[in-house]
Amino acid sequence: MNFMASKQPENCLLGPESDSQRTLYPYVTGTSVVALKYKDGILMAADLGGSYGSTLRYKNVERMKPIGKHSLLGASGEISDFQEILRYLDDLILYDNMWDDGNSLGPKEVHNYLTRVMYNRRNKFNPLWNSLVLGGVKKGEKYLGTVSMIGVNFEDNHVATGFGNHLARPILRQDWHENLSFEDGVKLLEKCMRVLLYRDRSAINKLQIAKITEEGVTISQPYSLKTYWEFSAFANPAQGAVGTW
Repeated sequence: MNFMASKQPENCLLGPESDSQRTLYPYVTGTSVVALKYKDGILMAADLGGSYGSTLRYKNVERMKPIGKHSLLGASGEISDFQEILRYLDDLILYDNMWDDGNSLGPKEVHNYLTRVMYNRRNKFNPLWNSLVLGGVKKGEKYLGTVSMIGVNFEDNHVATGFGNHLARPILRQDWHENLSFEDGVKLLEKCMRVLLYRDRSAINKLQIAKITEEGVTISQPYSLKTYWEFSAFANPAQGAVGTW
C-alpha cells in the first residue's frame, strides 16, 4: 500500500480555522468615549477621529450607535472590530424581535451579552480590539456599564475608555452628582473632552454628544469646542524637565 499517495496535505488536517484571519494589531482606531448618568437618562460623548497608526487619517468616524429600543453603544479601539460587533448586535436584536412577545432586550441584557462576546473571543486568542460603553434606560431604570477587550466589565454612574479612563474619570468623580441636569451634564462632558483634546494626541476637536432617555436616542450633529492654547505650560512643555530635548 502506497502511504505516500494517500497522505493528505498538512493544512487539511487543521480544519477550517487554518485559513482564518485575526486582528493581530489594531490599524484604524478611535480614542476615548466618556459617559455618565444624568437626571433623565444617559449622556455619552466621543470625537470623530480615526487614527491610522499615529496619523489622524479620518475625521468623520461615528463611534456611538443606538442598539434596539433601549440602549446606546460607544466604542474606542479598532473600527473594523466595532463594525463586527454591530453586526453581532443586529443579529441579536433581529432574533429578539422575531419572538414578537411584547418584550425587548434592555441595556443590562445587551451589556451582559457583550461581556460574554468579548471574553469568548479573548479565550480564543482572537480578541475584538475594543473597549465598549453601553448605556440605556428601560422602565425608568438607568444603566451604564463598560467592557474591555478581554471581558473585564463593571457598572458605574460614569465611565470612560482609553485615555479618558485616566484623565476624565477624576473630573467626573469631582463634579458628578445624581441630580445632574441635561445642560450641566453636557457641560461636564465637554469639560472632559476639552482636557482630552489638550492631552491626547489622538483626539480631534470634532465631537458628538448622545443622550438616551425613555423616549429614545438622540445623537447631536458634530461640533467643535472652544479652546485656549496660550497657557504658559503649552509654550515650552519641556522646560525644567531633565533629560528632554
